[in-house]
Amino acid sequence: MKTLGQPGGQAGLGTAQVDAGNADLGESQLAGPRTDLRNQRLSDELSIDNHPSIVETPPVRGQRLVQWHDEEDTARLAQALAAQPPLRNAFIALHGDLGAGKTTFVRHLLRALGVTGRIKSPTYAVVEPHQGEGDQAIFHFDFYRFSDPREWEDAGFRDIFAGAGLKLAEWPANARGQLPVPDLSITIDAMSDDTRQVTLQAHSDSGLALLQAAA
Repeated sequence: MKTLGQPGGQAGLGTAQVDAGNADLGESQLAGPRTDLRNQRLSDELSIDNHPSIVETPPVRGQRLVQWHDEEDTARLAQALAAQPPLRNAFIALHGDLGAGKTTFVRHLLRALGVTGRIKSPTYAVVEPHQGEGDQAIFHFDFYRFSDPREWEDAGFRDIFAGAGLKLAEWPANARGQLPVPDLSITIDAMSDDTRQVTLQAHSDSGLALLQAAA
């Protein structure tokens, strides 16, 4: 299988392992100045309104592990999530190394939500707005090159996260201290050329509903 994030090659919902309870696409291959963040995982510190988070990591209310063996697996998970009403105003944080398949998953999700036309990577623009079926507002963020906290206010990101619409954020660790706690975190790990292990963690009621859809 080709490296995820390149056209025509993407791992995609296979056999799932469930660990739920009270515990809680063309991705840019451009090298950037923050390569030390490539191995950041779900321990990323996320907080609200530019204040340190009360806890070091968001509380995990539910977790599920799945494996993607091909792009059809990716599409099936995207379609399952797209059918859930809580997704409309959810915030999903996407974690994984370069080429893991974060942007490819986003593209499948946007297509499942009715987005048509070209879907561009927001690597340089930081955010790309989209409109799905029923005037669904969708904002795709890529914080890989985000480094200036002043841009958060100047670009109106605070208003976007405070308003309605689905927010999808790649490389959320680069905006730590600015982002709210996500409803759902998705971490994609390459196990081999053909297999991806995907960890989904819910941090809210909406996230739990989306986690159930992943079954």
